[in-house]
Amino acid sequence: MPSAESEYGSALDFWTEDQPMTRRLHISPKPDMPAPKPLIAVDRAIAELRRGGQVLVKGDGALMLMLAAEAVADESLAGLKTQAGSEPALAITGRRAGVLGLAQSETGVFRLTAKDHFDTKTIAFLADPGARSFGPPDFTRLDLAPARPLDQACVALTKLARLLPTAVVADTDRVPTDAVMVEAAHIAAYQTTAARSLRQVSEARVPLENAENARIVAFRPSDGGIEHLAIVIGEPDPDQAVLARLHSECFTGDLLGSLRCDCGDQLRGAIAEIAQAGSGVLLYLAQEGRGIGLVNKLRAYQLQDEGFDTLDANLQLGFDDDERVYLPAAQMLRLLGIKRVRLLTNNPGKVDALARHQIEVAERVPHVFPSNDHNQDYLRTKATRGGHLF
Repeated sequence: MPSAESEYGSALDFWTEDQPMTRRLHISPKPDMPAPKPLIAVDRAIAELRRGGQVLVKGDGALMLMLAAEAVADESLAGLKTQAGSEPALAITGRRAGVLGLAQSETGVFRLTAKDHFDTKTIAFLADPGARSFGPPDFTRLDLAPARPLDQACVALTKLARLLPTAVVADTDRVPTDAVMVEAAHIAAYQTTAARSLRQVSEARVPLENAENARIVAFRPSDGGIEHLAIVIGEPDPDQAVLARLHSECFTGDLLGSLRCDCGDQLRGAIAEIAQAGSGVLLYLAQEGRGIGLVNKLRAYQLQDEGFDTLDANLQLGFDDDERVYLPAAQMLRLLGIKRVRLLTNNPGKVDALARHQIEVAERVPHVFPSNDHNQDYLRTKATRGGHLF
């Protein structure tokens, strides 16, 4: 097999002194090491849930079959009951249970059972605030109880799949021959394991409108998951505190110029400010909608149109107000050789998150842009309820 040097060396011969690369690429066409089996198992389970299939979750000597509530159909619900040999229940977040008036506590996960059985219309109403055409179920026939550990794992898996955070679950002592099986402990560790397995897979010089001396570096976890990107501007000095921004991807704001948020302004403003400073890095993180995904963000927008603010809309869906994790950002900075940053942000939570992951924030640099008629309430909520500093 040819070496990475011989295979890729000729492809770099076109670079001249007028078009220097900041450093020569040494990227293997294959992963440095196989993906850990736990990552592969969770990744397969996510794919199965998204297409409406069953997943077998195991842990602490127990087994549970599950479906994602938003993908359940009459046939799959009947199949789950037959395969498990028990009546399905719902694993539902405390946030969603509180919205429905079923729980006083809005933290954690609960198990919801029906005195007779669940049908798909009832499941849809309980899981999805947009499924109101079905009408409310008879709440007197529902019982709420504390979640079991496997219930919590099932809800966590729906979140990883960027689906509504409600699972249809059934206890079982059977292992279907064709089951996609995953351990609860691997679900809980997935985001940490994936972040720690990030590696650089490509890099290119990409002159930008306000930063011609820029390159984009792509990082991918070893299970082949979604890439995070670093936009490196100029030549950051790793011995100094590097001007940096952590930017969560926003399809509507960044690409389409949506006026409902300030994301597009923050993205382009940060690139321009870093370029003006001479060097720095913007991390473009694959965590749309504060970590709930684009589809759920659009659901939240619909709820905002009905009068809920940006945080309460997430809670209506059953999510926490912010589902993001910042270990991938810290890992990317370390791979770039950066240990200290001056962070462009209005969110003190990002400062605290990087500190927890051993990246020193030497300074918080304010990053404020004018509001418009469409995002005034959004920004006000971020300030008054989210603790952002404007």
